[in-house]
This record gives sequence, structure tokens and C-alpha cells, in this order.
Amino acid sequence: MATLRQQIATNVLTVTRFRELMKKLRENRPNDDFELVKKAYEFSQKHHAGQTRASGEPYLVHPLEVASVLADMKMDAVSIAAGLLHDSVEDTSVTAAEIRQEFGEQVAHIVEGVTKISKIDFSSTEEAQAENLRKMMLAMVDDIRVIMIKLADRLHNMRTLEHLPPDRQQGVARETLDIYAPIAHRLGMGKVRGELEDLGFRYLDPIGYEQVHAAVESRRKTGEVFMARIEGVLRDGLKEAGITAHVESRIKRIYSIHKKLQRQRISVDQVYDLYAMRVITKSVQDCYAVLGIIHNVWRPVPGRIKDFIAMPRPNLYQSLHTSVITETGETFEIQIRTEEMHKMCEEGIAAHWKYKDGPVSAQDEQRLAWLRQVVEWQRDVSDPNEFLSTLKIDLYPEEVYTFTPKGKVLVLPRESTPIDFAYSIHTEVGHSCVGAKVNGRMVPLRHKLHSGDIVEILTQPGHKPSRDWLAIVKSSRSRNKIKHWLNVHQQERAIEIGRKLIEKEARKYRMSLKQIKDEELKKAASEYGLGRADDLLAAIGYGKYSARQVLAKLAP
Repeated sequence: MATLRQQIATNVLTVTRFRELMKKLRENRPNDDFELVKKAYEFSQKHHAGQTRASGEPYLVHPLEVASVLADMKMDAVSIAAGLLHDSVEDTSVTAAEIRQEFGEQVAHIVEGVTKISKIDFSSTEEAQAENLRKMMLAMVDDIRVIMIKLADRLHNMRTLEHLPPDRQQGVARETLDIYAPIAHRLGMGKVRGELEDLGFRYLDPIGYEQVHAAVESRRKTGEVFMARIEGVLRDGLKEAGITAHVESRIKRIYSIHKKLQRQRISVDQVYDLYAMRVITKSVQDCYAVLGIIHNVWRPVPGRIKDFIAMPRPNLYQSLHTSVITETGETFEIQIRTEEMHKMCEEGIAAHWKYKDGPVSAQDEQRLAWLRQVVEWQRDVSDPNEFLSTLKIDLYPEEVYTFTPKGKVLVLPRESTPIDFAYSIHTEVGHSCVGAKVNGRMVPLRHKLHSGDIVEILTQPGHKPSRDWLAIVKSSRSRNKIKHWLNVHQQERAIEIGRKLIEKEARKYRMSLKQIKDEELKKAASEYGLGRADDLLAAIGYGKYSARQVLAKLAP
């Protein structure tokens, strides 16, 4: 009897969740393929029957929640169907071929991509971890829907992490903060990123999380009263200027406050701007008008005005930022953006999803271009430690916004040098860089660039990169290009030295290198476990083998 009651309760729970999912899909995409989603739900229900999660809930709740997150992102029916099926191949007897047969190539391709990522173990050795990250980046480039489903999957897993043992909680939280939250950030998905960061921090450092949370809660009531008063003043100013805008205030996210404490080396009691205000306008023109009104009412904090509308961040985030001081000495931050910018800030690449109706938008293509660049830049990195550290720079950089003399904006990692700037223009410009002018003045190549700098690169044909540059460049692109050049030319130099050494040794045998056939050199190379004759000559040039030792094998 109890089992029957449990079964009925389970059915009611999952059917209710499915109805909620379909309601969201109909509201967001009224002309989509609802039958595909229904079929995926019934398939998942059948194959996950009898399975439960660590929480004791029916396993089917998890794919339903993942699909619900995707529906909140306004994803299409194909993506939602793949979300419902994302664990089918890994956790049931279902094969990829069955998914393909039942749901078609698109859904099967996405499910296979998610399955591959799910098998990745980020707690393995650094070498394996680097290779796993490479695989994940490649899967993302292949079809961005793969990583969006994985982000939805990770978000629901983080929301239910309390049901896992503490050691597992720590591992999953670390992985979330190191990998998944930064990826959400680079895809412009501010809402998902913020929740992943807060949940990751909560489980990775429970004491630190509770300290910040308690401090926020202790000041909540006074903060809300303060912000209500400030909102009223600003609304009056907007009304007087005839500007229609939505004004809202919020407490900053726990993890964001924690990072500020770390960055400024202060205690939570020393953070005065726990609250932030957001003004959402109808037009870009109104954004700048609102900034003027704000600065007319309150005094701006010097150095805290940032224009991310004119110069969007690499993830295409756009807003005006300013911090102001009230007449009674309180400091708070205000963000100003249009409704369209707000949508892009919160949802990122999911904001204008076009897979169903056509190609991706220009903005989404720009985000995908970043992913392809990262994969390309990391291709030549063989050292796993270096791969992991440079990928973290690429995933979550602190940026500076610099300009070419013609006004083109180049976004670089913080503390970048003119060499980084040169390589961001073109590889050959980087290789041939001999000097730089910043804001019209000559500077050394190790000079640190700042936002707003106008940089002119001086080049010299035939100039070569220096190994010393590796100690001063900041971007992974620069580092990888320099290393690649050094490796190639070092190899060429070693081959040249090896050829000269073996020529010299050959003369002792009254021979010349010309008399030794290529096939004989290849054969000798294979005896040393090398693939090509040039590899053998390079090994001689590096001093790994002596010319005498090699020639003894070749001499008649």
C-alpha cells in the first residue's frame, strides 16, 4: 500500500513538473515542436523508471529540472528535448543509436556531446585534466547547446548538493567555481554565473560564506530603508527630466562581496557598498542622460565611472557604471543599461537563440569566435600546468581596454604589455615588434598598459621574438605564439648544427653527408625511435647523440 502511495506521489510530482515545463515553452516559443518535447519526456520517464537520486527523489525530476532551466533561458524544443534525454545514454541501457533513431540527428548529436562532457573527470592528474578541458572546449565549439545543457545540469546539481557527502560537495564546488561559472561568464550568462558562484562558495568555504551572509543580513533592514529613499530621489529626478526608466535596487551577490574582500584585503565590516542600484532605460541616449542626472544629484567617486556601452566587455556585457557618495557619506554603485542590454547581461548567448529559426546572431557568433580562439591558442601548449593556468586567464580575465591609433578597441588581460598588444593585432606584428608609443610617448616593451591607452607598435622586418619576452607577456595568445616560434626556430637551428657536426665527423671517414642516402638516415633515425632524418640531426644538434655514434652506424 505504501509503495502504491509512493508511486502515485511520484507520478503526480513528475507530471506537475512536466506541465510547468510545457507552460514555459508555450509562453516563450508558441510555434515550437511541443510533440518532440512530450516524446522526450515519455522516453526519459520510461528509461529512468525506478531510479532515484541521492535526495531520494525520482531520478526523472533531475532531467525535468534541467529542461526547466533551459526553458527559462528560452531555448528551443530541440535543446529542451536533449535536456530531458541528457542522462539517458550514461545512466540507462539506452544507446546513442536509439536516441538518433527516435529523435533525429540534432537531438542525438547534442546528447552525445553532453555525455562526453559528463564523463570528464576534472579531479584527475593535471595532465589528464588539461586534456579533459581541451575535450570540453572542443565540444562547446562543435555545438554551443552542449555546454548550455551542461550548465543547466550543473546548476540543478548545485541546487541539490546538500544530499552528497562533504568530500564530494567540495570537489563539485571547486569544479563549479574553476570551470563552469567562468564559462557562463564568458557566454554572458550573468544570472547562471551568479547563482553558480554563490552556491560554489557556500559549499567550498561554508564559514566564509556564512560570515558574509550574516553581515549582509544584519544590515538588510537599514539598507532597504536607505535604498528606498535613494530610489525615490532618483525617480523624482527622472520624472522631472521626462525620462521613462525602471529603477531597482539589489544586494550584491555573496561571492561578489567575498571577492572584493580578497581583492582589497579588508573585512566585511569595511564594505560600505553592499547595495547596488540598476536603472533600465528605453534607449542608449537615455542611459547617458540618466548618468548626468545621477551626477547632478550625488557626487561621483573619482575613477569609478566606466563606460561599457561604448566599450563592451569581451562577453559583450554593456552598461554604464558609476559609484556615488550621498550627502550623508554613504557610497553605492549604479548600473545604467537599456532593456535590450539588460536581457543580454542576464541571459547572454541564450538571449537571442536562433538555432530553430536560422543562424546565430552576430553577437552570439562573436561569443563563439572567442571559444574558437581559445581552442586555437591552446593547441600548441603541451605543458599541462601552463595549459590550465593560461586557460584560467582566458576564461576569467581582468581586462584593460586599449586603442590602436585608428581607434580600434583591443581588450587585453590586466597588466598586458605592448608585446601583448602587438600579438593581438597579428602574429607577424608581434614577432617583428621592436618598440611602442603609448599616448604618443616611447615606452619600454615591459610597460604595463592601462584602459584608455592609445598604443602604436613599432616594427622592424626580420626582427625575431626573444625568449626574455616570455617573462613579461600576459596573454596566453602572446605566450603561445612566442613559444611556438622559439620551438620551430630552435629545431631548425639544432638541425643545422647536427648537419655540420655529422659533416665534420664524416670527413674523418673520407665521406660527406651527400654520400649518405636519405633512406639510410631515416633507418638510423628509426633505430633511435625517431620518425624523420631531421629529427636525428636535431638530436645530434641538441647533444642527445654524438655524431661519431650515429656515423658508426652509417659508415660502410
